[in-house]
Amino acid sequence: MNFLSHYYFDRDTDNCYFVLGTVLPDLLKNADKNVILHPEKLKHTDKNVNHIIAGWNKHLEVDRHFHSDDFFLTHSHQLKKELTPAIVGSPVKPFFLGHIAIELILDNLLITTGEIGINEFYDHLDSCQEETITEFLKFAEMKDPEKFLRFYRAFRKSRYLHTYINIDQITYALKRICMRVWPNPFTAGQEASMTTILLNYRLGLMDGFMEVFNSISAKLTLPGKN
Repeated sequence: MNFLSHYYFDRDTDNCYFVLGTVLPDLLKNADKNVILHPEKLKHTDKNVNHIIAGWNKHLEVDRHFHSDDFFLTHSHQLKKELTPAIVGSPVKPFFLGHIAIELILDNLLITTGEIGINEFYDHLDSCQEETITEFLKFAEMKDPEKFLRFYRAFRKSRYLHTYINIDQITYALKRICMRVWPNPFTAGQEASMTTILLNYRLGLMDGFMEVFNSISAKLTLPGKN
């Protein structure tokens, strides 16, 4: 799941460090795809560092349930099939595109149906002290925490997730993700075709997309943090 879909499960918490932990694995991948941390079993003397770790573990549990859920398996496969003709000649693997596309569409639907508030999400991130984040990263044995913090500051400043309200920006987000692997993933014509497909697919999901969130909520064993 993407940032806002992870946030959905803990949208009512008042603990900013826990919220940060629930999206931190994906933030780190965006900051540096080569960084691999495994803080899952760590315990720290600082309770806020432990809240980040607890949120991290919640992220892993949500992803496990999501990637095995019939909703994800069905719609990532269907999107792969529908997007394949639009990207003929592209180096991007259609299964990869289908996987990422359904996650971004879910974020869009959470925003446009009012299930979550983006400003509240960013308020949590803005409330976390960099000293605590740095301590967590050092404790988890990240060699260059400042590299992540530079990305994190820019991520918060840009308020980029607000753009997910527009389907053409979801296409742009897909392109940016693919550019981590393929320098020139799509032509302008391919992007336009993808946008049309994503728009139509989103409309088809609007009435039933919450089933995946309800399904995962029923399976979660790790609580939120208040």
